[in-house]
Amino acid sequence: MTGNILAHLTISAEKSTKVKGGLFLTGSRVTLNLPAVPVRYLYSGWQSWSLTAWVKTSRPVRPMRPSILHPMQTDPVYARETCPHGSWYGAVELPDGQTVFLGALGLESHVLLDGKSLTGWYENGNGEWFLASGDESEFMTRYAELLSKRFGIERDASTSASGFSFEPYRVWCSWYSLYTEIQEQQLLKILSDLGLFNSPQGLPFDVFQVDNGWQVSIGDWEPNSKFPSGMERLAARIKETGRKAGLWLAPLLVVPSSSTYREHRDWLLHDKNGGLVPAGFNWGEQLYALDTTHPAVLDWLAALMKKVRSWGYDYFKLDFLYAGALPGKRTVDMPREAAYRNGLKVIREALGDAYLLTCGAPILPSIGLCDGMRIGPDVAGHFTSHRDDNLLMNFSIPGVRNALRTSFNRLWLQPLIHTDPDVVYFRSRQINLTSEQKSLLQDMAQICNFKASSDIPAWLTDSERSALREFLESRPDVRKIGRTTYQINDRKVDFGLHIGMPPLPDTFTNLQGTIIGGLANVPALMKVFDKLGRDSLKKTLKQYPV
Repeated sequence: MTGNILAHLTISAEKSTKVKGGLFLTGSRVTLNLPAVPVRYLYSGWQSWSLTAWVKTSRPVRPMRPSILHPMQTDPVYARETCPHGSWYGAVELPDGQTVFLGALGLESHVLLDGKSLTGWYENGNGEWFLASGDESEFMTRYAELLSKRFGIERDASTSASGFSFEPYRVWCSWYSLYTEIQEQQLLKILSDLGLFNSPQGLPFDVFQVDNGWQVSIGDWEPNSKFPSGMERLAARIKETGRKAGLWLAPLLVVPSSSTYREHRDWLLHDKNGGLVPAGFNWGEQLYALDTTHPAVLDWLAALMKKVRSWGYDYFKLDFLYAGALPGKRTVDMPREAAYRNGLKVIREALGDAYLLTCGAPILPSIGLCDGMRIGPDVAGHFTSHRDDNLLMNFSIPGVRNALRTSFNRLWLQPLIHTDPDVVYFRSRQINLTSEQKSLLQDMAQICNFKASSDIPAWLTDSERSALREFLESRPDVRKIGRTTYQINDRKVDFGLHIGMPPLPDTFTNLQGTIIGGLANVPALMKVFDKLGRDSLKKTLKQYPV
């Protein structure tokens, strides 16, 4: 088939209008009858960690394991869908190489491929769609332009969503070396080892960000006993080095061990039968979500953000934000992604001019309200694993290949937000990555112009420290030169070999995975695994002090 493929499609929609780059369609449900069964489909994951990738349509769609993690890794409404599908937009590649793209211009929308039919629908009411074909970079750029107008992003090339310099900060984050095993004196030692921001010996991180582990519990956002001087004093010490103070919170989650859970059960998201909506399982506890339409919750969120701002923090990584958009019965009856956006607006306003990085966040509903967004799963000290790829078939689990795959396919978001592909590694201690694999992470960070690391200075050799400093100070010329290739100064980097899907496991391996995935759904066993992980980390930190 030659020419504009859109002219050869049978389109079912209430209205169709020609626009720059394609067509506008209107309807609560639109359907395209394609000339042939596509060979590949572009999955669009719901939130930061959810799989986003081109996948062969011949590959069966199987629910990832374990199901206890569905609320925190994918949109639970569609977690068991067996047709190629995705949130807000989707694209297909036909046998002749032509592509067709269908993207919603509103929230609570989904796209699904069934044979030769590509269908998009809104969960609530009518909406508009952008239909295009041709070069992927061109139609994704046009889609970003349309979303920018729809979500009210008004900025020039020098300012971000909250008015800060458009140049993203360079961030040192505690998570990927210390995880929850952080404490005050340890962080002060690391801060000292990083040196003063402007000193010749210092590492030029703009932000020193304290990650998970400082709080009493998820839902009780006060410093625990490991931070005896308080968070205000820690922020002051960070600023004495010439850096901004950053802080991690998961403000839309609560756990049963928190006083917020015990005292305010009415604040939590419930299902239609009155039970609590599960938001996943982590840190040895069941997670639950706050109802972001409840007036008391909104007041609490605003007060919390103003409190942490008053401590002296001006960079915030807000995590596990998908909780605000889970399906459930709310105090105010409104669509779930609109309810999330309602809560995020309150948070944004209360934070004022602080930098807001969203993580574990629904993608489209966050646009226009944050400065930066994590665009892939967490990285880890390994590239990939047999457990994740073959037994669990879970591509939202932390790992370098999972992070690269989804981050690469979300680079189209760069005109709308700072795209955070997660941290890079330079250390050789406590890491299981080759030099090439570490370089891929570093190259992705250069493409995103978002540079972060958790490398502890005491764990770096002199050459590794010098390489990290050179990376932080570098400003390479970056150009996209092919579908999966970039030119970074005089080097060509091809991500094509690293972002594909692994082969499907054989029958016996799949059976093993079914058993293991089922066991992982048992909370008691998950608690045991969590404890073993924490014990192992404590042993490592004793062996390799900071």
